[in-house]
Amino acid sequence: MPRAYLGLGGNIGDVKANIQEALRMLQANNAVKLIKQSSYYETAPVGFEQQAWFLNIVIEIETELPPYELLELCSKVEHQLKRERLIRWGPRTIDIDILLYEGFESNDPKLIVPHPRMHERAFVIIPLYEIAPNLFIKDQGIREHAISLNNQEIRKLTND
Repeated sequence: MPRAYLGLGGNIGDVKANIQEALRMLQANNAVKLIKQSSYYETAPVGFEQQAWFLNIVIEIETELPPYELLELCSKVEHQLKRERLIRWGPRTIDIDILLYEGFESNDPKLIVPHPRMHERAFVIIPLYEIAPNLFIKDQGIREHAISLNNQEIRKLTND
């Protein structure tokens, strides 16, 4: 089964509960198996900065779902958890991004994989580095990406 990495986060409501419910809903699909989960991280907003900090995690899954079906599942979970897309990079109850999908690359505007800006964002790279320290992204080790983002505000929560 192919492996994929997903980023989950949000900053509206009980975000930790929303993330946990999203994990439950993803795993309720028999074609998705959770392999690893990062710690929770609090991160400053990117893009639209006049909003609350985000809570983020990254997970590694095995899935029988092809990439576009995985995208549909992620979108369905977001919808069920009341995700609204009012402002680009704005506040949200939950966001689920496909970061990487083993053996798959796409520049389709509907699904760009690898995620086009993940190497620029500590809220993705730091938790991804935690669970997959040997990954390479854009021909560079994830450790080097993590080091290059040390100027971004990110706090690992210790009570997961």
